[in-house]
Amino acid sequence: MASSSSSLENVETIDLMTELLRHIKCSTKPDKRHILIGPLGSGKGTQSPLIKNEYCLCHLATGDMLRAAVAAKTPLGLKAKEAMDKEQLISDDLVVGIIDDAMKKPSCMLARQGTKIDKVLNFAIDDAILEERITGRRVHPFSGRSYHTKFAPPKVLGVDDVTGEP
Repeated sequence: MASSSSSLENVETIDLMTELLRHIKCSTKPDKRHILIGPLGSGKGTQSPLIKNEYCLCHLATGDMLRAAVAAKTPLGLKAKEAMDKEQLISDDLVVGIIDDAMKKPSCMLARQGTKIDKVLNFAIDDAILEERITGRRVHPFSGRSYHTKFAPPKVLGVDDVTGEP
């Protein structure tokens, strides 16, 4: 138990209070831990928030975490930005490091609490459908908000609905 309390010393009070309120709200929900995997465009990002809200789960999305790390200019974020600027793939080590940082949030601690993963859901999808989804996708680079030319177009083509930026 000592290692758990010492790891909480570095967590902001507001984060602890937010987690406490979430825990109270979620106390009647079954305790589940799922991982969603699948190719870009398979629907993980669409389904994850629904599952998260229904079951009061921690939601970690590597794309969101990478954007947040870059925006916060963390050491890992700066390395990720360097790779992105060179149009290189982000290394597995870098992604794992960013995930490890996110797992330190009170709502996301697993192994450190002896919690195991319940299920891994693989989003298998036909390549033709993936192609249609991916080629129509448009993303606002600073917020990560996504649009689709067919399924979820912005109000004005090529312009973010919230900021008015490209």
